[in-house]
Amino acid sequence: MNTRDLLSLCAKNLMRRKTRTLLAIIGVMVGTCAVVVMLSIGFGMTQSYEEQIQSYGDLHMIELYSGGGGFQGVGGEQQGVISDKTLASIEKMDGVTAVTPVVSAYMTLGIGKYVTSAEIIGVKPEVLEKFNYGLQEGRYLNNADKDVLVFGSQIPYWFYNPQSKNYESVEQDVITDKIILTADWNYGQKPQSGTADDDKVEYKEYKMKGVGLLEMKNDSPDYCVYMNISRLEEIVKETAKAEGQRTTTMTGTGEKTYDRAYVYVGDINDTERLSKELKDLGYQSYSPIDWLASMKETANMIQGILGGIGGISLFVAALSITNTMIMSIYERTKEIGVMKVIGANLRDIRKLFLMEAGLIGFIGGIIGVILSLTLSLLMNTVLRDLISIALSSFGAYGTTISIIPAWLIVAAVVFATGIGVLAGYSPAKRAMNLSALESLRNE
Repeated sequence: MNTRDLLSLCAKNLMRRKTRTLLAIIGVMVGTCAVVVMLSIGFGMTQSYEEQIQSYGDLHMIELYSGGGGFQGVGGEQQGVISDKTLASIEKMDGVTAVTPVVSAYMTLGIGKYVTSAEIIGVKPEVLEKFNYGLQEGRYLNNADKDVLVFGSQIPYWFYNPQSKNYESVEQDVITDKIILTADWNYGQKPQSGTADDDKVEYKEYKMKGVGLLEMKNDSPDYCVYMNISRLEEIVKETAKAEGQRTTTMTGTGEKTYDRAYVYVGDINDTERLSKELKDLGYQSYSPIDWLASMKETANMIQGILGGIGGISLFVAALSITNTMIMSIYERTKEIGVMKVIGANLRDIRKLFLMEAGLIGFIGGIIGVILSLTLSLLMNTVLRDLISIALSSFGAYGTTISIIPAWLIVAAVVFATGIGVLAGYSPAKRAMNLSALESLRNE
């Protein structure tokens, strides 16, 4: 018999015992739905964790800090030290998009009578665009820039009049207004009486120009001001000199070093790996992805528990299919005997029963997936607030409760069909091994 004949015969045999077939299909449907829905909740929790972590910081970014040891690695190369040489080698690592050393200083910005304090971050001019920092106004830094600033989205709203009584913030135009940058925290304030002139530090005032305003990221760049690292290094040295301090940025070999650096990873799937590799090289590193890894472990554990509960339902459905097929064999012994007497291939007999069992699994899987998609839609709309309260105990506060990817739909149907075939294997083998004469005599 060809496949079409076998399928036609399977359908007729299943329709002859509609109630038993329907119960077996319902069992597979419930099991499939349970597995898919439980896994979809786990996927939803994982996404909610990612949303939370992204609010903590950029998942593409790794903040690198000097390990402080400076010990020798393979080939005599220093490890744990951030220098131009080591950063060049880091930039060549697989997955790294951009690297920059970082110099920072908390300083005062003045526009007319309004002032604010912010972290000034010196970076390589070309990296802001590579870091995917969007612009809402102006342009990025370039290599020719010296006394030029690019502002985070929130900085313009921080300016206030220090001589006013209410200290109310007033938005400033950081692109067109003239800007003063200084390390003097008392800039713009009324002179305090009783301060000796000998104790007063003469801080320089640097005339700056704002050329860009970054888009909001809901992250630390919103509250920082960026400038060319080489110019900020000069300002930091001049400030330290005015305060009578010394700055040391050289190793024993005379190589210039930095306290920290930014490493930007193109694909967030590489961030965790690169963070670990950098730690193995002797650096200290921080990335929000470190939090995500532990949260994913929690989500995977919960997903395993939920999937296990659904798997039990599917196992019960497999027993139901096995029972259905065994009862079918007992009721069709004469039919099996006749098929053998007229010369039916033993493999065709086995295939017939396997196809019947697989068809039950396939139909139950299809209906189960449709039911899962319906429940997923309800959980993400009507039932979202109610389920969110329950999931909040696991730290999941995402906007989406259930996520069913396309591959899960296909996998669920294939798995349900496979369960049906496996459940029908023993009955099918039993049918193939039945003696034709014994079948006819018993009947």
